[in-house]
Parts: sequence; structure tokens; C-alpha cells
Amino acid sequence: METPCSSFKFSVDAIDGSARCGRFETLHGNVDTPIFMPVGTQGTVKAVTPEVLKKLGARIILSNTYHLHMRPGDDLIAELGGLHAFMGWDGPILTDSGGYQIFSLAKLVRINDEGVQFASHIDGSRHLLTPEKTIEIQENLGSDIMMCLDECVAYPSTREYVEASVTRTSRWAARCLETRKTPAALFGIVQGGVYPDLREKSAQELTRMAFDGFSIGGLSVGEGHEIMMRTLEQTTIHLPKEKPRYLMGVGTPRDIVEAVSLGVDMFDCVMPTRNARNGMLFTRNGKMSLKQARYRLDSKAPDESCPCYTCRNFSRAYLRHLFVSGEILSSILNTIHNLHFYLELMSDIRHSIREHRFNDLKIKVKEMYDD
Repeated sequence: METPCSSFKFSVDAIDGSARCGRFETLHGNVDTPIFMPVGTQGTVKAVTPEVLKKLGARIILSNTYHLHMRPGDDLIAELGGLHAFMGWDGPILTDSGGYQIFSLAKLVRINDEGVQFASHIDGSRHLLTPEKTIEIQENLGSDIMMCLDECVAYPSTREYVEASVTRTSRWAARCLETRKTPAALFGIVQGGVYPDLREKSAQELTRMAFDGFSIGGLSVGEGHEIMMRTLEQTTIHLPKEKPRYLMGVGTPRDIVEAVSLGVDMFDCVMPTRNARNGMLFTRNGKMSLKQARYRLDSKAPDESCPCYTCRNFSRAYLRHLFVSGEILSSILNTIHNLHFYLELMSDIRHSIREHRFNDLKIKVKEMYDD
């Protein structure tokens, strides 16, 4: 399962239905799967330090090629020792290619077979991002797992457009492979919109190439939960079992357990950190909005069954006070709790798969987060 030029290795050691536990090895450490990766888009997971992330059990984090290329610049980061040294994180780092951010944030975007031309959302400067440039940036950053440049199409899009996009994404993927020079892993990204045959076409074209793993992109872009899960199932069946599968940017607790049941190994999402800053906590009893006045005099812990620092030391009333007062500590404490919840959920998933009781956990989580 080791591909040429790569130090990356992946193995599966337990299965329960289509759900599976495994492990991948990188130059900066090993990671047990299924795994949730906290999002540190600009070289930081908002409101927490790398030390706190480690104490919470984070093993790998995600950063973004587009944002770091725009500011402070990948050349500067390389000169200062790479992203690990720059941000003080010595564990594995996965970097997204930046394609999604270009399509969602940048201005005056023009796509052709060469790459993507766009104007920076920061200062309006013009740039061209090619498959080759994407790999160069990620290698400058010192990523452990890199993503190919892909085109993430909007929903809905016509079949004709999506088919052309799949062809372009496959061509870009081959160019990314040809460009890679470091031992970092490289994942291909399966696209195809909500068209099952185009998902199959994309998967088949990419799996003929020597990628270390496969990402599933273009979901959670407005298609709705049922279509998303149906499309995910129609995609995973075409991906090799001996390589990891990464569902990009999808991450409610319900989404995660359903995706794990379809054989997905890796997840990232801004939801736990973004919701924390907006006063919403994930608990074992469902979501909790600290905006609600009923918590003003509530002396109980946010989640009485949770052992995280926040729940061991602070009340719902205090957390609500911090949030309505606009205190920075609100974001810190809420983020600690939400990340603990997500990382603990992934630990519970791994244990349940090994003990062949994953379906029971899946039912419980779906009942709690069925919205």
C-alpha cells in the first residue's frame, strides 16, 4: 500500500459491516482512523493553542493552501522552517489544495485546462493556480498529506458542465502526481456532482493513478442530507478498500456516523469551532444554544457526562454570561468543549467498530442529532 515517492502507509485492522478502523503513518506521526481533523485554515485552529489541541487528543490538523499562499506566503513559511515549525505543531498536517476556497472566496474566477485564474479576496491581485503550483505550495508548507487541485462544482450544475469538470479534474490530478517531489502523501479528489455515473467515472479514472488515498469532494454544497448520503454511497463503492477515504468538509455528528457506516475514514469540518464561537455546544444530549435565557441561572455543567476542562470547571450560566458579554474566553472554553466532543466521538466510533457494536452507536447518535 506504499506508493512510489511516498512515506505514507495505511492499514485496516478491524471492520464492522462497512465501517472500519485503521491507521496511517506519516513522517510526523501515526493516526488512528476513523479520525476527525480540526480545521486550522490559516495555520491556527481558532481559539486554542497547539498544546491544548494535543491534550484534547487531536492527532492531525488541516490547513489551507489558498489562504496560506495568499498570506503570509508559502515561500516565507518555507524560509522559516515549514508550517510545522511556523505554527508550533509537530503532528501531521493535511493541506487542502485551495480549489474550493478559490471558487467560494476569490473574485473574477476563470477556469481553463491550464488552471484557475482569480483575484485575491485580500487585495484584488491577480493569480494563476495550476496543478503544478498547488503541489509546489504544499511542498513549501511541508504538508504530510497533500490534495490535488480539483474543480468543486456548484449545486445544482448541469450534467454537461459536471462531466467536463470531471475530465478536467482527472487531468489536473495526473499533473499533480507528475509534479510531486517530496515523500508527502498525495490524495486524488473524486468529483462528479450528484450524477452516479460521473462519480463512478471520476473514481475509476483516479484509482488508476498511484494516489495514497482518495478524497470525496463536492458534497455538502447545498444538495441536502439525503442526496449527499446517497451520492456518498455511490462513490465509496468504487474506491479501493486498501486506501483511506476522506470526506471533505462534512461534519455533523449524524453525517459522521452515517459516513463511517459507508467506509469513510477521515473527516474535517469547521462546525465544532465555528459553532463554539456562536455559542452553540455539542453534547451527549444534543445541541445546546447558550443564547437561550433559560441558562442564565443554570449552575449545571454544560454536559454533566463530559470530562473536558470546560465542563469540569464552569457552569452553563457562566458560559452564557461570557457569550452574551462578547468575552474572548467564551470562544476558548466553548471550542475546547466542542473539539473534545468531536474527538471523543471518533474514539467511541473506533472502539465500537472493534467491539462490533458500531450500529448501536450509530443509531444513538442519529437519534440525538436527527436534524
